[in-house]
Amino acid sequence: MLSIYNTLTRKKEEFKPINPPYVNMYVCGPTVYDYFHIGNARSFIMSDIIRRYLEYKGFDVKFVMNLTDVDDKIIKKSNEEKKDAGAIADLYIKAFFEDIEKLKIKKADLYPKATAHMQEIIGLIKKLVDKGFAYNVDGNVFYDVSKFEKYGKLSGKNLDELISGARIEINEEKKNPLDFSLWKKAKEGEPYWESPWGNGRPGWHIECSAMSCKHLGETFDIHAGGNDLIFPHHENEIAQSEAANGKKFVNYWIHFGFLNINNEKMSKSLGNFFTAREILKLFSAEAIRLAFAQTHYAGPLNFSDELLASAEKGLEKLNNLADKVDEEIKKNNTTGNVPAFEFNKFKNDFENAMDDDFNSPQACAVIFDFVREVNRAIAENENISSKFFLDVKEFLQNTAEGVLGILDFSKSTVSSNDSISEDLINLLIKLRIDAKKEKNYALSDKIRDELNKLGIILQDSKEGTAYKRTKK
Repeated sequence: MLSIYNTLTRKKEEFKPINPPYVNMYVCGPTVYDYFHIGNARSFIMSDIIRRYLEYKGFDVKFVMNLTDVDDKIIKKSNEEKKDAGAIADLYIKAFFEDIEKLKIKKADLYPKATAHMQEIIGLIKKLVDKGFAYNVDGNVFYDVSKFEKYGKLSGKNLDELISGARIEINEEKKNPLDFSLWKKAKEGEPYWESPWGNGRPGWHIECSAMSCKHLGETFDIHAGGNDLIFPHHENEIAQSEAANGKKFVNYWIHFGFLNINNEKMSKSLGNFFTAREILKLFSAEAIRLAFAQTHYAGPLNFSDELLASAEKGLEKLNNLADKVDEEIKKNNTTGNVPAFEFNKFKNDFENAMDDDFNSPQACAVIFDFVREVNRAIAENENISSKFFLDVKEFLQNTAEGVLGILDFSKSTVSSNDSISEDLINLLIKLRIDAKKEKNYALSDKIRDELNKLGIILQDSKEGTAYKRTKK
């Protein structure tokens, strides 16, 4: 039985889809004004693992992740760079898809864009105005939080306390300081769309309500996102959607914990702000995924080089066994002995862990216990049948590869990785050092990135540049 901790009810609940075996799942995607950072990557990877496990369980998942392509941050960036806001969004949408592919994140079934859903957004706002939940002030439309009796039910915040302690910029157009924008009147030089209230653009919260309800229905199974979105974003989504449609919006709310860098909050001002793209130049996607999976999705995560280095070491054990398994399967030994091995126990242990609110740390522990016990069986037995190795591969494909995405059997260990000689790598490292001395950083970075693609990870330190091979 799969149970999920539901932020809305503050307890674990048995997962019961609305229309089994179908599951409708919505995840808040990126606002496309920059490369996404490693904190965003945690939400994207953990929602990917949850989706993969639901599919492992036999559910038919419709997975939707929105792309916020009209927003204050995009407009600010377009003004700074003197580029069209649409061009800024398109640039970072392309980068987003490049980076999630590198992180082994399965593509969503749909990536709805806000700009492609103006009709639905305007229709939803009109519903709220007609029902008395929203009001128009000179082309700015606001949601009246006092009209929604259960405002605060997701975050547990009390409306009166929120109002009395509000540190929200004073806006005389609002009836109370917590009212939020559904439609923003166009300012000069900003992108805009026509609406019953004049030219303008939508607020962030209404975009997600309109897109999720259009593609998943007015009530759907799972909505996920980072902890920082609980209030006000997800709280406002509930208020808008339930007021407009008169129905429960979402049955299960899943939220991912905060990520710190070396025990400090990630911040550009502290100089510890990293994009996923930057981290991928130093560590493999599998190491990043394993580092995330070894902490429960809802808990805080302290991200560090040590964490990733430890994950790389763990992967080495996993990859070594995968290599051994493929070698033995190729021998096609049909007459050897089959060691007694409790495959079902490990399968059950893995499923019990993931059934308990997607307890990926425990699931990882099961996989590494499995690796240890398989290695022991190999050491203690001779002339082992290929059937045993086929069973080992099946387990690892279903769990480590299929659910967690920390293993890839399609990578050949004898391919480009080993075909690059040590002398050639050292020559390229020397050329890179020379390029750095000549301040030709573009060439230096290109050498590093191309080696990285071939499974050669360069590691710079005060002592010089070392390298290691990863499985590619």
